[in-house]
Amino acid sequence: MGLVRLRIQEFADKQGWNIKEVSERSGVPYGTVKTYMRLPERATVDLTALCKLARTFDVMMEDLFEVVED
Repeated sequence: MGLVRLRIQEFADKQGWNIKEVSERSGVPYGTVKTYMRLPERATVDLTALCKLARTFDVMMEDLFEVVED
């Protein structure tokens, strides 16, 4: 089973936003955003959270992650 690598930290850095700002702007709980930014390689993700984050960064949801071969 492959992992996905989330690119949320990359998009937050481009905007100059910290974890709290991303959480507040997206409506995604702080703990979720923190986990996604600090531990980007994941086996599972919350698609609702990714959708909210994509809207916040004004990108397609597919831009927020890449499949990583294990």
